[in-house]
Amino acid sequence: MAAWALLALLALAPAAAGGMLSFASYYGDHMVLQQKPSGAVVWGHGELGAVVTLTLSGASGLVIMEKTAQVKGPSGTWRAVLNPMDRGGPYALTAEQGLENVTLWDIYFGDVWLCSGQSNMAMTLLQVANASQELAAAARYPYVRVFAAAPARSSVELEDLEQIDLPWSIPTAEILGHGNFTYFSAVCWLLGRSLYEALGTPIGLVEVAWGGTPIEAWSSRRVLQACGLPEDTGSTSPHQHHSGPKTPSVLWNAMIHPLLNMTLRGVAWYQGEENTLLNTDQYNCTFPALIADWRWAFHTGSAGQTEPRVPFGFVQLSTYRRESADDSFARLRWHQTADLGVVPNARMPSTFMAVAMDLGDEHSPYGSVHPRDKQSVAHRLLLGALAVAYGDKGLVFQGPFPTRAVLEVTRGLLNVTYSQELIWRQRDAQAFEVCCSSPASPCQWLLAPVVAVRSHTVTLALSGCRTLVLGLRYAWAEWPCEYLACPLYNSQGLPAPSFLLDTVPAGSTAEGRELLLLPSSGFPLN
Repeated sequence: MAAWALLALLALAPAAAGGMLSFASYYGDHMVLQQKPSGAVVWGHGELGAVVTLTLSGASGLVIMEKTAQVKGPSGTWRAVLNPMDRGGPYALTAEQGLENVTLWDIYFGDVWLCSGQSNMAMTLLQVANASQELAAAARYPYVRVFAAAPARSSVELEDLEQIDLPWSIPTAEILGHGNFTYFSAVCWLLGRSLYEALGTPIGLVEVAWGGTPIEAWSSRRVLQACGLPEDTGSTSPHQHHSGPKTPSVLWNAMIHPLLNMTLRGVAWYQGEENTLLNTDQYNCTFPALIADWRWAFHTGSAGQTEPRVPFGFVQLSTYRRESADDSFARLRWHQTADLGVVPNARMPSTFMAVAMDLGDEHSPYGSVHPRDKQSVAHRLLLGALAVAYGDKGLVFQGPFPTRAVLEVTRGLLNVTYSQELIWRQRDAQAFEVCCSSPASPCQWLLAPVVAVRSHTVTLALSGCRTLVLGLRYAWAEWPCEYLACPLYNSQGLPAPSFLLDTVPAGSTAEGRELLLLPSSGFPLN
């Protein structure tokens, strides 16, 4: 293990010496650079005013490409954009400045994905279900390369990473199972491995994660200002076993800002548990704002090479406490969709979501907030990535969502129609609730038992709802269902996401009273 630490320090050492030629910290042997249609950005440090020549060579030594860049101030950096390259390798990349030269070996071109978030992203392959089997398979994927930045915080935006946990590496069982919550991220690895299997292109994975951290710490000051949040105050979390910093922007400054020159193909994000305790109801602003801000920053920092709407996938929160009456997890899940229920949507274009509320793991040795089934998470992310990032238009990548409702007043029934064919897995689940008006309370949530499930329709009994139905919600709980046993799935095995909808009268039909289903504008009392 000490050897990796030494390699990380050596990778950073050249940048510390003024004028000495070096690549930036996150370039190295075995790395993957972004393939066409984008050009990969390469940068580093050198002597102020000097000209750096970059040469890309094939395995035979044949020069493929040559670029020049001038070292500019105030910190003495150079930057070049390589011509778009087909996938493949290996290549050698040499930087020359006068008599100095530095060469990176075994470079491949493929797709580069950034993986960020808190502890569920930081969980390593050593910690997942079937860990020994997963670790043994690592050597079969030499073209999925991995890199991990070390946890770091800063009060100012940094130009380069201060420390690296894992330099660019070819995967081994030791690397992928280094320890608990260190490197390498199981979700990131499983997603990258699946992308390689599906696409056949080299995949570069960059892990930047820290457990117990709120979204505010990963946000620039622009995001905080846009959402009306303070920029210079921290918070204290009751989750004392989580050690991550809570101060706004400190992780953006130290772990994201240094990477902005990198050309990316996509982002995967698993975060939110900490925000069930902090600014929960601001997440419907902070999360879409973070996505938009990261996109702008990576597009700008890469000289336009990272797409302005680079695909952004995320994991919707799983579960924590089985019997908890607290609805902060449910609210956070809803806010992760910008209060619209499904993605992509108008506020969150080019995004995709892995629902995880049916992956609860009460007996996880790492705490129930850390479920071990990361394979299902990665599979659901993969479907979204293939559909949204890679344009597979016919691929179903999200579960069924309600599109209309009809109230049969005389029979006391509500027929809810869904967008996809339904598979009803849990027949006795109490997952649906209706909000009813009454003189005593403007909103009272009552269970609505499922009477029948047809191919696209769920029929609910409204025996306790004597007057107007104001709202409808589904799986609105911290622990809404058992493992892989939520009530509703589609035929592809994807769970229907939770929702909170207003029901608005829209006239009558032969079937009954038509109700429009609209994303809820508020949060009625429990």
